[in-house]
Amino acid sequence: MLELCSIASGSSGNCICVGSLETHVLVDAGISGKRIENGLNSIDLKCEDMQGILITHEHIDHIAGLGVLARRYGIPLYGTPGTINAVKNCKSVGKIDESLFRPIEGGKEFTIGDLNIKPIPISHDAAEPVSYKVTCGEKKMAVVTDLGTYEQNIVDELQNLDALLLEANHDIHMLQTGAYPYPLKQRILGDRGHLSNERSGQLLCELLHDRFGTIMLGHLSKENNYEELAYETVRLEVTMGDNPYKAEDFPMYVAKRDAVSPVIRAE
Repeated sequence: MLELCSIASGSSGNCICVGSLETHVLVDAGISGKRIENGLNSIDLKCEDMQGILITHEHIDHIAGLGVLARRYGIPLYGTPGTINAVKNCKSVGKIDESLFRPIEGGKEFTIGDLNIKPIPISHDAAEPVSYKVTCGEKKMAVVTDLGTYEQNIVDELQNLDALLLEANHDIHMLQTGAYPYPLKQRILGDRGHLSNERSGQLLCELLHDRFGTIMLGHLSKENNYEELAYETVRLEVTMGDNPYKAEDFPMYVAKRDAVSPVIRAE
């Protein structure tokens, strides 16, 4: 059995809980320790139950609560060497006991309890960013956000999933006509930025299969997207895409920035 729950997901903070009957980990801790604690409590878990925090990269919306959780609960922190070094140099995170850091390598699997975890290198403007695929027995889930583009290797790594939290960051038109300064718009639209709703739907089209479970759209921009638009755009891409499926064939949710999502289970 595997389960996935978004404690928070959006441009202002990200924290996802993934686990089995025996083992639970967080993917990122980009909101306050108190919010993480309250979110876990709402699904009958505690911070003490977390056996690791998988850090995707060092941007503050992914590590804001990292120092507090590490110091308070002694939770091991997993990240690539580039990410760990960047976290250590982030003053707002504060000092973290060196022994809590667990360096990992993109593309190389490791285990925490009964979870088999594979960090997948991604294209984003951070030191050494990854997404994570988590397997327990026959069940497989992934958390994939903060990628400006995707290549065939990403598609290959994400085949045969039971559930997926996938970035649908922005609507291209809203971003282009919005108030962001031009360099920031170019950064977000670039290959090291974020996936648009359309590109999210196109990637999803390449991952669907007959036994696919639930899709959760995440990391929505507060300024350049909204839930209904992301949801309908991705559904349209799936239905109109070059694949045998329609959007209604699969449950789809949008993870909220300020509320805990339903718990997705694959049993």
